[in-house]
Amino acid sequence: MRRNPALYAVLIALLSALFFTSTYVLNRAMAVDGGHWAWTAALRYFLTLPLLALVVPFNGGFAPVWRALRAHPWPWLLWSGIGFTLFCVCLTWAAASGPSWLVAGSFQLTVVAGMLLAPLIYRDARARLPKRALALGVLIVTGVLLLQLGHFDGRLDAAAWAALVSVGIAAVLYPLGNRQILLHLEHSGEDLNATQRVFGMTLASQPFWLLVAAYAVQQSGWPGLPQIAMAGGVALFTGTIATILFFHATGLVRDNPTALGAVEAMQAAEILFATGLGVALLGEHWPSGWAAVGAGLVIVGIAGLSLVVAAQAAGDRRRTQALRTDRGA
Repeated sequence: MRRNPALYAVLIALLSALFFTSTYVLNRAMAVDGGHWAWTAALRYFLTLPLLALVVPFNGGFAPVWRALRAHPWPWLLWSGIGFTLFCVCLTWAAASGPSWLVAGSFQLTVVAGMLLAPLIYRDARARLPKRALALGVLIVTGVLLLQLGHFDGRLDAAAWAALVSVGIAAVLYPLGNRQILLHLEHSGEDLNATQRVFGMTLASQPFWLLVAAYAVQQSGWPGLPQIAMAGGVALFTGTIATILFFHATGLVRDNPTALGAVEAMQAAEILFATGLGVALLGEHWPSGWAAVGAGLVIVGIAGLSLVVAAQAAGDRRRTQALRTDRGA
């Protein structure tokens, strides 16, 4: 298998997609179980911090992260608050709106958001938008709308629209915060690898999570052990294992356009995994009718967009890093 690094990378990316899916399934489980959304969000990042702290010593160490945070605390606070705290609050709040596959499919808008943000963020070749990518982005957005309309029988009430907007905001905030941190590191000349950067953003977001936790206590009291355990699962599976696996997969094929596109395309499998796990573990129903059509369009759009965008990013370290930042849930 290792003689074929492209296939090996794709399999690793597929495994990472399975772990990323835990976010949607466990968030939904906590919502169904009555756990307050604010605790679900805060606990994830409270628990992700010590898990990442176990990994950082083997991936560049803490010292460069401390230096970067001390030298420029405000950019780290701002973009971590946007890319981690506000993103997760919006995504977690929406978990009560419908089955796991609905949120998983709708959050795929993040790949479109990352593409559309490029001209606003960059002032170099990364700002260009390929026409084929825009067409595929329209396909993904259409698929998400069909997902929502199909699930709600063609009639989105105020609550459904609020949940869709919340997921859409989360889909924009995640790549925005992460790409801005990468851009800040480019300008400051500080060299942090992916694990160090995620640890730094998790650490910088902690003051905001304390505020979210204080709100959660005021609204619902302290969380129960089941919610803590499930939030710990999200922290371990998504915040640590899935992220590391995905970074490893993209690193293996960063100079191979086709393979990098295939690795990126594996995120479409999250919809399939979320559907299967939601049905098996939570008793959710399968998407049908227009919702199933919408899910299919999202999957096709992501696969096509991944091939187009990754072909441009292959061999360019900065563009490959930007692609990586659009992955998260």
